[in-house]
Parts: sequence; C-alpha cells; structure tokens
Amino acid sequence: MSALEVGQVVAEKTYPLTRDSLVRYAGASGDFNPIHYRDDVAAEVGLPGVLAHGMLTMGTAVQPVVEWLEGAGDDAGVLGWVSDYQVRFTRPVVVDPTAGAEIVVVAKVGKLDDEAGTARIDLTVNSGGQTVLGKAQVVVTLA
Repeated sequence: MSALEVGQVVAEKTYPLTRDSLVRYAGASGDFNPIHYRDDVAAEVGLPGVLAHGMLTMGTAVQPVVEWLEGAGDDAGVLGWVSDYQVRFTRPVVVDPTAGAEIVVVAKVGKLDDEAGTARIDLTVNSGGQTVLGKAQVVVTLA
C-alpha cells in the first residue's frame, strides 16, 4: 500500500464502442431494447441517437482498474481485487452508426485506508468530451 499515493493515476485507457459492440452486449445481457440498436426508435423517444447500454458503459469503465490490479501482465502478480463499485449515470453514450464512440477512463487514487488495506479509486469517465459517469468510485482490497 505504501507504493500508492492519493492523487496517483493508476490507469488510463480509451475503449472504442461500435454498433457491433452493442449487438454483442445485447446478446450477452439479454437487453434487446431497440434504443440500443435502432436509430428510428431512439429518435421516436427523443434520444439523440442509439445509446450504449448503461451496464456496458459501467463495465467498460472499471476495466482499467481490473487490469491494473491484475498486474497488467507483468510478473508482479495480482495487486488486489474490486470489493465495491458504484457510479451515477450522468449522460448516455451515443454510438454513431459510422464513427461509433469512445469511452475514456482515468483511474486515480482518491483515498487510502491502511488499516483496512483498501484504496478508493476515483474514475473520470468521458465520451465525446462529456462526463458520462459521475461519482464513479471503485474500492479495491489490496493483496
């Protein structure tokens, strides 16, 4: 734990999303709401376009923390595990039919608890230059 400092960036990553990503996620999750794949339905209900599933966005956002904890493939071994994860959905991720979308994640140490052996990792999650998840926090238990 001593190697970590509050304010330290532990992971940064950009993830592309395409309409194919949405179809694959719909199949895996069983969420076939047409706002996730049909422009006409999204427009009909007043949305700016086809939206990524909220849980897909949330799952994608925690991925760089998981990779960091797993040691990102180095010989250091597993650093710990996710013991809590919470977010507030602030904006949807609109996935353009041609260009797709990108989810940009920066993971920074927000708080250390030496006694509990945990760290709170604060996520900044953006798409199209706008924050899409607010108060995104991951509590990790360190090995």
